Amino acid sequence: MAGQLQPLLDRAVRSTLDRFQASGLKADQIAITLVDLSVADQLQQASYRGEVPIYPASVIKLFYLAAAHRWLEDGRFADTPELRRALRDMIVDSSNDATHYVIDLLTGTTSGPELPEAELKTWVDKRAVVTRYFAGLGYLDVNASKKPWGDGPYGRESQAIRAYEPKRNMLTTAATARLWVEIATGHCVTPTRSAEMMALLARDPAAKTEDLDDQAKFTGTELPAGARLWSKAGWTSQTRHESVYVELPNGRNYVLVVFTTDHASERAILRNVAAVVAAGMAAERE
Repeated sequence: MAGQLQPLLDRAVRSTLDRFQASGLKADQIAITLVDLSVADQLQQASYRGEVPIYPASVIKLFYLAAAHRWLEDGRFADTPELRRALRDMIVDSSNDATHYVIDLLTGTTSGPELPEAELKTWVDKRAVVTRYFAGLGYLDVNASKKPWGDGPYGRESQAIRAYEPKRNMLTTAATARLWVEIATGHCVTPTRSAEMMALLARDPAAKTEDLDDQAKFTGTELPAGARLWSKAGWTSQTRHESVYVELPNGRNYVLVVFTTDHASERAILRNVAAVVAAGMAAERE
């Protein structure tokens, strides 16, 4: 596969744009990063608009998960059954309620009524702690300062967005792929904690479900029999994103992150990218 990763990704982009041209899919409505981990000390990466900040939907919860394990490792809060339940529900079920609990612990903040100006400034600064943590590690264009909302923010959440942070949470596919690589290879926080994260992210692509938005079904249907899948996916009324770590039966393993905008209802866009990539990675080694 040496030297063939970018051509493979370019082929996936062309195929997807061509297939969904009639649906109005434009070149600036998709971003992709692919990392080949098959040779541990020779990682290869390819990107298409991989450095463009995009609203990350529930993929942002991957960053909260990693931050929570960093905070636990540093003893910044207690490892309790309630926290473990929240981490599981945040990642496995993509629960926003659980995510709010985790963010409150990470930042020392709570939701509530609007605040006086001085208090609001302090609250906003605290809420940016996860963003600052990843910036300190060299992650570019990551904003993880807001709670994910289904019906919109209220009170001080809405007040802070109006006054200080007009932009929403943002990620790039490149930053997301980097975090996936660190978790999958045991280099995120500690190997033990990386393994705990992977246990929550594991999916069964062969699972029986009628839920078209089940995280295992975003692109897991495009994998060959015997493939193993770990993922954090998400969608809103405007976005649909997939981020996965895959181990193929032929020994290849890779990270694939795909963000789309303005085509949330078209699940097949993500699947088309995943199918082209999986077919290329499943080919015999050169």
